Amino acid sequence: GDNSKGGCSCRTTRPGDEVGVGLNHLHDCAMKLLTHNLLECHIKGVTNKYPFLVEAQQVEQTEVDFNPDFLRRMYPKLDWKAFKDTAEGLKLEGLPDSVTEEMLKSDEAFLRAFHHILLEVDVEEGALICPETGRRFPIVKGIPNLLLNEDEC
Repeated sequence: GDNSKGGCSCRTTRPGDEVGVGLNHLHDCAMKLLTHNLLECHIKGVTNKYPFLVEAQQVEQTEVDFNPDFLRRMYPKLDWKAFKDTAEGLKLEGLPDSVTEEMLKSDEAFLRAFHHILLEVDVEEGALICPETGRRFPIVKGIPNLLLNEDEC
């Protein structure tokens, strides 16, 4: 294909996800674990597309206003196991193996840990790694570059 526009335009969300829902209050461009949970590899022929492995060379934390209602709306859109595994890979502890309605409704300690890891942890430098091919997609200044090479489209 013609790659004259700087790369092919591939989807960066899983099918069925509502792109951008509730994300407009996140003002910086850093790659949060929320963003990571919505991304998948789109190299042609790849079947094991999700989740990307995260290799972080620089992680920063930024304060984001605590909004339990946002967390309750986002939880059903997340792949919890992928989120928890990624958090643990970044040495972020405190997430349970599973989440109950009661926890989402009224467990403030859980909600604060969930909020912190989902929204306040920013991967500034590193890479997303395709789980099938090992292809590395760089994260530079908090922005993952998922552009494919022409032969990958």
